[in-house]
Amino acid sequence: MNVDVIVSADDIRPELIENKTVVVIDMLRATSVITTALANGAKRVIPVLTVEESFKIAESLKENVILGGERRAVKIEGFNMSNSPLEYTRDEVENKTVILSTTNGTKAINNCVLADKIYIGCMLNAKAISEKLKEEDKDVVFVNAGTLGRFSIDDFICSGYMIKCLSENGDYSLTDVAFTARYIYENNNNVLDYIKNARHYEVLKSLELEADIQYCAKKDLFSIVPEYKNGEITI
Repeated sequence: MNVDVIVSADDIRPELIENKTVVVIDMLRATSVITTALANGAKRVIPVLTVEESFKIAESLKENVILGGERRAVKIEGFNMSNSPLEYTRDEVENKTVILSTTNGTKAINNCVLADKIYIGCMLNAKAISEKLKEEDKDVVFVNAGTLGRFSIDDFICSGYMIKCLSENGDYSLTDVAFTARYIYENNNNVLDYIKNARHYEVLKSLELEADIQYCAKKDLFSIVPEYKNGEITI
């Protein structure tokens, strides 16, 4: 198995992901929202690029839907929920479709459609993702959503944790960037302390979203592996 990391949604290119398994990571906070919503019984999550498309899909579906998302970490006007995973409780999402539009995460997911498989990962389900990848034993690319097209250390250390879990008891070929991600995690396994250096951490902190940050830094709360296929994410 060959293992690589792409460090932002803007760096995704067809030749890097074609015929490979991709794991999309937007730790703060989109993939943590998706994982939490599905773990709490949401029927599916539809990742959408624009606000206008979100409203259009919601109107077309003859079922219970939740509009969730953010722009610049702030809840979108007219949406039911923001991009806080703490809002996506079982009482709120069970048996419902979540339509999600975010600044970075849903862009990264939609930019990966040429991959063979697309899984959704975060700290909350990192070991489950790694176990799935071990079972399939195919080349994998960890795609970091990043922040506004730039490298984000929170996504990178999350990749490193998954690569560390993946490479235990296995002989895998890591690119330089994948090796570095693993090294960063192995030397900074207190994820919450490390991501305090991230610019996006400061943005969320300024919006008084520290509870979200603490939640998203928790390891392996869930054993689910969400997969994006045919425009929606399910387990």
